[in-house]
Amino acid sequence: MIEVLSLGGSLVCPDKIDVLFLRKFRDFILKWVKKGKKFVIFVGGGKIARDYQKAAKKFKLKSEELDWIGILATILNANLVKSIFGNFAFEKVLIDPTRKVETKKKIIVFGGWKPGRSTDYDCVLAAKNFGAKRVINLSDVDFIYDKNPKKFRNAKPLEKISFNELFRIIGKKWTPGANLPFDPEAARLAKKEKIKVIFLNGRNFKNLEKVFLGKKFKGTIIE
Repeated sequence: MIEVLSLGGSLVCPDKIDVLFLRKFRDFILKWVKKGKKFVIFVGGGKIARDYQKAAKKFKLKSEELDWIGILATILNANLVKSIFGNFAFEKVLIDPTRKVETKKKIIVFGGWKPGRSTDYDCVLAAKNFGAKRVINLSDVDFIYDKNPKKFRNAKPLEKISFNELFRIIGKKWTPGANLPFDPEAARLAKKEKIKVIFLNGRNFKNLEKVFLGKKFKGTIIE
């Protein structure tokens, strides 16, 4: 079975590059590769992207230019992630999620592709292309909440929601560098293609393992 993962940039580089997380992530993924799983991993830009975009906004750059800065940040992060898997990974970072890839490699790593969308959107496109029925979004929080848990102490975790309910929380418009649990454009595409989205904390590997084993896990299901 192929798993399509959206690896948040907040995990790769929350403030500085998290080497400990990357070691644990590598070991976890390779354990499942040896059990026969294949992985398509999209890597977000995270803080690196937002820092560069914040600086660029001071020069009043256009939205498309801000997007390109974010895309390049995702590709930088993706090259780091690809490198940790050595020969288990496809030899280069890809960007086009609609491309057919002929390879015996068990891990394929992607960065961002086009302006006007996030790696979440590209991830859903890849799920469609590779025939996957779900996307697993790895973030730095346990659930999607009814409001921002970092700002509101009474924010409620949501275990299962529809795409329409998600739109009421995140809105329907994508903006470069937006710090949302899931890109609205990606959610719209997932709804159209009937691709389930699982949202959980990427640092909790025991919990992620439960998803692979079909057990009850801590996180949010969007379908």
